[in-house]
Amino acid sequence: MSADGVDVRSDGRILEIWLDRPERKNALTVAGITRIIAALESAATDDALRVVVLRSTGDDFCAGADWVTSNTADGARPRTGSIQRRTPLQAHRLVELITSIQLPVVCVAKGWVAGLGCQLALAADFTVAADSSSFWEPFLERGFSPDSGATWLLPRLVGLARARELLILGRRLTGREAADWGLVHQAVPLAELTATATDLIERLANAPTVAVGLTKQSLNRGLETGLRDAMAAEANGLELSARTADFKEGLAAFREGRAARFEGR
Repeated sequence: MSADGVDVRSDGRILEIWLDRPERKNALTVAGITRIIAALESAATDDALRVVVLRSTGDDFCAGADWVTSNTADGARPRTGSIQRRTPLQAHRLVELITSIQLPVVCVAKGWVAGLGCQLALAADFTVAADSSSFWEPFLERGFSPDSGATWLLPRLVGLARARELLILGRRLTGREAADWGLVHQAVPLAELTATATDLIERLANAPTVAVGLTKQSLNRGLETGLRDAMAAEANGLELSARTADFKEGLAAFREGRAARFEGR
């Protein structure tokens, strides 16, 4: 159902979260962010789901958080410390969920991919972008410092020097440049965006979901640990994935010389 500028759809296997405020370049309000968080929290415990997709209506993916609406909604000046209190429960919680949920997250990006919208694309496991899209971190140009994980995500994806270029100098990248820099999984012509994303989504929806989730978890934790801790996490993941029906199916398919038919269990 569509509400608060966000449309949540599911066919039982694939959860699609559509940003649906094209007149505002799909800028996210607090209510919209809260709705996406609720959808992801529900998805995290849904055993039928295989993949989560972030996409948008209109010409743009997301122009960031809608600061204009947020600061003029009732005209009241927020209490001191409002940003510090609320952001961890809103934009920061959203980015954290995308990186931690044990389902693959695919982002389909076009047009403006800015601010919080850019961080959603960077946090996703796979982002397919239109060549012509514009990735931009506009924080300093607006007079305030970055949020929503920008200072954590960017150095890990492109290195510190390029992160400074994006965050401090405000360099904008096309979708093609973003792919060349390693910010996103793939960039394609706009006309091919839907078909390319659909192929990837179907591939992930037919993957061994438990093993995918455990691999995602180990990759993200490995960024913060040493080799020994990383291998301990791998051993735990292997123990769990080896107990799944998909593991048995994978072995059977290998023995029989056929493609595996994973069911995500």
